[in-house]
Amino acid sequence: MSKEPSTMADSPLVIDCRQVTRTYSEGPEKLTIFSDISLEVAPGETVAIVGSSGAGKTTLLNLLGGLDKPSSGQISICGKDIHRLSEAGRARFRNRYLGFVYQFHHLLPEFSALENVMMPCVLGGMSITDARKKADTMLSRVGLAERLAHKPGELSGGERQRVAIARALVNEPDCVLMDEPTGNLDEHTGEGVRSLIESLRDQLGIAFVMVTHDMKMARSLGRVLRLEQGRLIQEV
Repeated sequence: MSKEPSTMADSPLVIDCRQVTRTYSEGPEKLTIFSDISLEVAPGETVAIVGSSGAGKTTLLNLLGGLDKPSSGQISICGKDIHRLSEAGRARFRNRYLGFVYQFHHLLPEFSALENVMMPCVLGGMSITDARKKADTMLSRVGLAERLAHKPGELSGGERQRVAIARALVNEPDCVLMDEPTGNLDEHTGEGVRSLIESLRDQLGIAFVMVTHDMKMARSLGRVLRLEQGRLIQEV
């Protein structure tokens, strides 16, 4: 599958996160989740974000995906400041430039694997025929060519996560954001998903930013950053 060059501004970075702070109000008190975080992610790079529960890893991922807004700072994806877009504009932008994979696959149970993977293409305005072809190709790429017609309830945990990965990749995004993609899988199945991510990154040139508790996976895939006491620290 060929990937079209990005049409965004001439930025060599997929993610350019500058001095981002996120605070929440709890009555008269302000709770700071993290402060002045900066992060750069290059095309085709894999970055793992680790840290204790409650450190703010998922909050950071939601900010990078435009699902939440920073209290201060700037987040650019492919050269575009996503938080200057309208809500509808952010949704369109996410569908084209970002993919998402979660610990729980969030597949639609009444639809087949093929139909689930077609969904982002159809929502983006693609014809049903073209969406079906793209979804078929991507499911084959993740090793599910024989499971297209199966619904999520008829698939194993690892197969469901592969469908979720195919759905995240079908629009050929510049970056995929992953929140504990192997957290609900056994070690053997998780290793299969890790190998798949590594292979897809190398084949397609897509950047991955992954929140994980799995240090073995984090270290095997690329750069590891620890979110600790509101700061991102490079793991040695």
